[in-house]
Amino acid sequence: MNSVFIIGCGDTGRRLGALYRAEGVPVTGLVRSETSARELQAMGIAALCTDLDGDDLPAMPSRGAAVFYFAPPIDVGADDVRIERLLAHLETTGLPARLLYMSTTGVYGDCKGRWIDEREPLNPATVRAQRRVAAEKAVREWGEGQHVPWVILRVPAIYGPGRLLTERLKSSLPAVRPEECGFTNRIHIDDLVRVCHAAMAKAPTDSLYNVSDGHPTTLTDYLFQLADLTGLPRPPLISMYEAERTLSPSVMSFLRESKRIHNDKLLTELGITLRHPDLASGLKASLEER
Repeated sequence: MNSVFIIGCGDTGRRLGALYRAEGVPVTGLVRSETSARELQAMGIAALCTDLDGDDLPAMPSRGAAVFYFAPPIDVGADDVRIERLLAHLETTGLPARLLYMSTTGVYGDCKGRWIDEREPLNPATVRAQRRVAAEKAVREWGEGQHVPWVILRVPAIYGPGRLLTERLKSSLPAVRPEECGFTNRIHIDDLVRVCHAAMAKAPTDSLYNVSDGHPTTLTDYLFQLADLTGLPRPPLISMYEAERTLSPSVMSFLRESKRIHNDKLLTELGITLRHPDLASGLKASLEER
């Protein structure tokens, strides 16, 4: 691999960039702020500081590169105009060797707690998820039209050092009773980075994977485990009916969806062995690294 270009080089991108730099691969990260740019440069990662929604996009080191797109959609409308514009720009600045897009398992909507895999029909329940469906479609159509191989990763909640819900515990925000709480899925950030690295190198042309640790639980179970590990009090419990009346719409949009995600395809095709295949391992490692 000649070079790597990470668009939206936040926490996941920095960790991925560090992995490639350790292999001697040149990495450029696109960020929005000068502060983020300086952080990348301190890690030995070249920084391109720009606003993806600005009037003019700069030249990008995309030609022949492994390009990762981690930037979220603009929070308006049902399409992802940000990625559509970026993809069109890459036609002038240089086509990548391969494009990996990080999507979300929210594209499946509520599956009533069923186990699902990549064959599950898409049923986005929120405008936020509809934008991700539109972005996936844009990536597929653009890749096929420009003959650029693509990989799409559908990712659930990401957790890890600095990405835990300790502040929620400290605020004593209530949680839904375990017997009423739907299933949620998650992946430790270190495993996500390793999946991104493996998918770029090993995935068959035009591939799609669900990324999950394969051991779904509930948000309430997550909070209980985190509380017990940190010594913080467990959250007070309320009914789902009470949650609808008291919790924020953004929190409720996640609580209303329940699904259990198989990761068999991911593990088999990419040859991945997860370092943190369950919360007990991942939470402990996250607290130790923090």
